[in-house]
Order: sequence, then structure tokens, then C-alpha cells
Amino acid sequence: MLTQVRKMFYRARGYYVGNLNGEPFRLDPYHSKFWRKASAGAWEPETFAVLDQHLSDDSDYLDIGAWIGPTVLYGARKARHVWCFEPDPTAFLHLAWNLDLNGIRNVSAFGVALSDRFSVARMASVRGEPGDSTSSLLHDGAHGSDALTIAWDQFAAANDLSRVSLVKMDIEGAEFMVLPTLSDWLKEYRPALLLSLHAPLLPDHARRDAIDTLMDKLSFYSDLRDDKMRPLKVSNLLTPDSLSQFRTILLQR
Repeated sequence: MLTQVRKMFYRARGYYVGNLNGEPFRLDPYHSKFWRKASAGAWEPETFAVLDQHLSDDSDYLDIGAWIGPTVLYGARKARHVWCFEPDPTAFLHLAWNLDLNGIRNVSAFGVALSDRFSVARMASVRGEPGDSTSSLLHDGAHGSDALTIAWDQFAAANDLSRVSLVKMDIEGAEFMVLPTLSDWLKEYRPALLLSLHAPLLPDHARRDAIDTLMDKLSFYSDLRDDKMRPLKVSNLLTPDSLSQFRTILLQR
């Protein structure tokens, strides 16, 4: 009952008062449970450490798979400019709301999906709830929605991305299709890459080849780390145990 009263209060007020890695924010009241967890430091502290390490007021940040914006909001306080993509319309609504609640103006937010072509694609969440952070182009269930997709080359040609120092990609399995389209640009500019791998969303027989092929595309990075920032080898990602898990890795020059 107390939880419901709190939710009603936050929604009547129009925002939840919280913080992300110590930075104060006004946050949308419909995700107060998540914001409370994040404010307590219990959501991905390693991710915030990477943002602190690689962002500065003279660098830009690219967030592919922004969800409702925890990393975008924090990144906007650290970077000169943030470019972000979130094609799920429910998540994008709350992302835009959170940016507005905080008067953030150095973020270019796009409600489209990066893909390998300009198109319209069907996407849905793994759990079936719109905006729940698991929406993916790999899923096209009846509960999903249509998303406009653009190719990386189209986006890069229209914007100066030469000052991007960090790319975060968390797109629920679509990384195996999308990331190779960025490989030439990544090789030229060498921003740090914080990559979430979703091998369990692929068929069992396809997982090893998918990871191996993707890491070969990124072999120009000399430093590979796990989510605890410990040195990692590609072979560590190809074990049966690793292929059955969701992994986050950091690639650096």
C-alpha cells in the first residue's frame, strides 16, 4: 500500500527526485522503482565508471540503445554532446520526458533504430512489455511496433562524429547485424566501445560463430575488458558457459 501511495505522489508531482552516480536529476515518475535502485547505486556502477573514464567536456558520446535514458542523462553532464538512439516508442517517450525534466539541451535523441539499411522493421520486447528495455529487431511479435531504421553510413554522413570518445551499444541481439556496419568508422576513430553481447538470444548452433565473427571485425582494438574491467581474451567469450550468458565488454585502443 505504501508503495502505491508513493507512486501516486510521484505521478501527481510529475517527477521522482533521484540521482545517477551522485548526479542529481528529476526523473519520470513511471519508473520510480528503477530510479530508486539506480539512486542507491545498485544499477550498473561499472557502466558509470566507464562513462567517467571516457567522457569529458570536449568529447562526444554515442549511446545506441538508450532506453529511458539513465546513461544519456549522466553522459550529458559529462560530455560536450550526446547522440542517442531508442526506437521503442514507449521508452523514447520517457527518454524525451527525462531530458525535458532536466532542461538538457546537449542531447540529440532519435526515435529510430540503427540497422543495415533504411527501412521499416517490426520490433518487440522479449518480455512482451513495451518500453521495458528488452525491445529488439530480433523480435517481431504481435505486441510489437514498427520502427524506422536507418543505416549507419547515412547517419555518419550527415553528422560530424569525429569527437566521439565513447560508444555504448546495448540493442538486445541486433548488435550482430548492426555493429559490423560501424566497423570501418570505429577503426578510423577508435572510440572506446562498451558493448553488450546477447548470445543467448541466438540459436544455440549460431552463437559461437556470431561472437567469433563479430570479435574478428573488432580485432583492431588492442585492449579487451570484461564488465569488471579485468583483462579478457576473445577465447574467454567462446566457451559454452560464456555463450549461455549476457556479457558486457569494453574495447579500447
